[in-house]
Amino acid sequence: MNKRNITVLSLSQAANAMGITIVLLLGGLIGADLAPSPAWATLPVALMVVGTALFAVPAALLMKRIGRRLGFAMAAAMAGLGALLAAYAILWGSFTLFSAAMLFLGANTAFVQQYRFAAVESAEPRFAGRAVSFVLVGGILAGILGPELANLSKDWLPAAQYSGTFVSVALLSAAVALGMLLYQNMTPQLVGAPEPERPLREIVAQPLYLTAVLAGAVAYGAMSFVMTATPIHLHNAHGYTLAQTSLVIQSHVVAMFLPSLFTGFLLERMGVTRVMLSGVVSMVLASILGVLGHDLPVYWGALVFLGLGWNLLFTGATVLLTRSYRPAERFKAQATNDLIVFSVQATASLMAGTILFYGNWDILNLIGVPFLMLALAVVLVRRRMASAPSAA
Repeated sequence: MNKRNITVLSLSQAANAMGITIVLLLGGLIGADLAPSPAWATLPVALMVVGTALFAVPAALLMKRIGRRLGFAMAAAMAGLGALLAAYAILWGSFTLFSAAMLFLGANTAFVQQYRFAAVESAEPRFAGRAVSFVLVGGILAGILGPELANLSKDWLPAAQYSGTFVSVALLSAAVALGMLLYQNMTPQLVGAPEPERPLREIVAQPLYLTAVLAGAVAYGAMSFVMTATPIHLHNAHGYTLAQTSLVIQSHVVAMFLPSLFTGFLLERMGVTRVMLSGVVSMVLASILGVLGHDLPVYWGALVFLGLGWNLLFTGATVLLTRSYRPAERFKAQATNDLIVFSVQATASLMAGTILFYGNWDILNLIGVPFLMLALAVVLVRRRMASAPSAA
């Protein structure tokens, strides 16, 4: 395992996730202040996810051409510019500019999502799950420090609250761009003779690939649907303070990444299928808990279960995906997966504000349950179809 690469990726994951956490915490609140209609409040956050989906394929293809090191550094620089544009938009009260800035941040996230694949390339195949987990564990710092940084920097520019927070995001992005100079481009290790590259349609048609994509899409879609609307629901609808709202989001993000300390080992001991099934169960529990009450501890518990389930299901789906393609096919297979996964996430994020505004919190929580049941069924069917016991 290339420890230097894994360390760079983990620290970069932490810095980027801090920026994403800040957007998730403040994006809806700022959107509610700037938007012409309350129904549009979550549009900026959703556009960040749209940017991720739009750049999923270009990010993979660009790094195939110029390498991951330069691609990651360029994306971080782009995120810095987007954060500065967001600060400018808040200063001038422009909802349009703020929404456009979120697209820049989303484009960078498309590259950040490739960190997990870069981690797999930096480790032996048997340690793929552990490598992915070590990178995701950087998000723990984001959950702890992201809301704190938002509160600390919100008044850096006294002309408009929270504009300074996005200046801090720009500084984080600059640090990532410099840190990526230490990353080493890696060539995946081959086991046996090289195999010919297959057409994309043949790769996508595999049950293994389809299961991984569906699981990843459901994990991100169901999680984002609830998480995007949570700050607005707590702070604006129920009057919880920003500190209380921050605690819920902070705990959710920690729950998303803290399990990465042991998820890799669980994957090696329990197998991918069992870990993914545990993730589905946790996310269903989150949905049920979310409709049981409107007290802060209930919201806290629901978002913690949601984060835990996302980690187990998404990490398992990532490892499963890496088993479905050959080294020469990795960029197009990864790009197609991320395009689908983050298009689903973008759709969920775009719908969240509208469902919350025209519907209610309970409906928002329960919509994801049928999709989670579908993922559960597909994972179980794939396991039964698998011929090799190690695939389970």
